[in-house]
Amino acid sequence: MKARTLTKETILNVGTEKNIPVFKVGDTIEISQTLKEGDKERVQTFEGDVIGTHCNGVATTVTVRRIGANGIGVERIFPLFSPTVSGIRLVRSGKARRAKLYYLRDRVGKAARIQEKVLTKEQKDAAAALKAAK
Repeated sequence: MKARTLTKETILNVGTEKNIPVFKVGDTIEISQTLKEGDKERVQTFEGDVIGTHCNGVATTVTVRRIGANGIGVERIFPLFSPTVSGIRLVRSGKARRAKLYYLRDRVGKAARIQEKVLTKEQKDAAAALKAAK
């Protein structure tokens, strides 16, 4: 979706109706996308690791990678504010020290995994208190 074809009012209201969770590079997300096949519509989910984001306002995109059949990597780029993206769910948060995880393309097996971020009880309580304050 190109931002040039939208008015200023539409651009300001685009993010309000979407319920997008806060995620970052390294997290595992599940994106639901509506597909039209002939006269039918169905929802297809794509679950994988976020290896990169491009933050361009309305044109923000997310690159998601998963390992498909026979160990072949599959990457898809999703525009977040597209009408075809019907929902995003955060599956688990990962530990990443880089902004782009493109080096995972060259890795195979366990080396291609992202370590899960584990929170202590104090960190969980602090996050819950911060969420309650908002």
